[in-house]
Amino acid sequence: MTNLNTLFTPCQLGKITLENRVVMAPLTRSRAGEERMPNDLMKEYYRQRKSAGLIISEATVISRQACGWLHSPGIYSDEQMEAWKPITQALHETETPIFLQLWHCGRASHSSFQENNQLPVSASAVKLNEDYIHTPIGKQPYETPRPLETEEIPRIVEDYRLAAERAKNAGFDGVEIHSANGYLIDQFLQSKTNHRTDKYGGSIENRYRFLKEIVEAVLTVFPANQIGVKLSPNGNFNDMGSPEYRELFTYVAKQLNHYNLAYLHIVDGLEFGFHNLGEPMTLTEFRQVFDGVLMGNCGYTKKSAEAVIKAGNADLIAFGRPFISNPDLVERFANNWPLNPPADMKDWYSFDPEGYIDFPTYQEMKNG
Repeated sequence: MTNLNTLFTPCQLGKITLENRVVMAPLTRSRAGEERMPNDLMKEYYRQRKSAGLIISEATVISRQACGWLHSPGIYSDEQMEAWKPITQALHETETPIFLQLWHCGRASHSSFQENNQLPVSASAVKLNEDYIHTPIGKQPYETPRPLETEEIPRIVEDYRLAAERAKNAGFDGVEIHSANGYLIDQFLQSKTNHRTDKYGGSIENRYRFLKEIVEAVLTVFPANQIGVKLSPNGNFNDMGSPEYRELFTYVAKQLNHYNLAYLHIVDGLEFGFHNLGEPMTLTEFRQVFDGVLMGNCGYTKKSAEAVIKAGNADLIAFGRPFISNPDLVERFANNWPLNPPADMKDWYSFDPEGYIDFPTYQEMKNG
């Protein structure tokens, strides 16, 4: 039987009905200032993109220790929680659901982001092999992170739970646990960065334990059908990629399948980088072990997104860069209108309104 779903048919996430299957992917845009405080500029940015079936917020740090990116927002203080409320309220006025992405950078950080200039933390003392990181004191070489002590890990799990609690109080419809792209949870999952000998290291089951504990902590705040998890099995971003990636991510998806999550978000496309350790993992593979809502991401066009949904290999497709320069991406797709040129990379993280909230809709261009 052919799947009659298209990008423009509704999709059910628990009790939430998405009006379409075009998801706004989490996009770090660095407009929250040094205090990591959501603001009116961000409110306008999200409001402009309200026609997405679901918006996943930019990655939002769960603690001071989690920081590793200039001017990204936080959710570790009550002031930040209050500052998110106008954003969620603006989207609820247009009935657009929004999930908050919970983020800990782990080794993809620098001592200048940390309290008392401590080293960033990770699963193990494995340095990120890239040229430099942008820090509060300019471009700096990556440092060898400090491995977390076993007894420190419950505190970080609790940071995720508290962040989820604040997200709920701020009016978010759910949360996405960022377990992808070489950040802290991914550093625990992958053998490349996890050389531990305690209960969080060694076997795949042990390396999954940290994510499992975080999911179960967040489950005390939100029901499972308001929690998503993001994985990047093919990615080399932040110097990742482990030889047993296929076995690892198949196992993780099978375990997550037990929870009846809102969705599993897979960075299956290779435009963000590929580790070249074998054949890329596909959504078809994840479909075989995960029964819930499956979201694809990275490099999709309208045509390729339609094809994967019609084939039944995904329920939702997340679009990132096209949403930067096309606030009305859904309308453009629905009407086959041309897209704006891609945003210049210098504007992605510029801290300014330019290249952020000044992209015209198709109708504005037509009428202008």
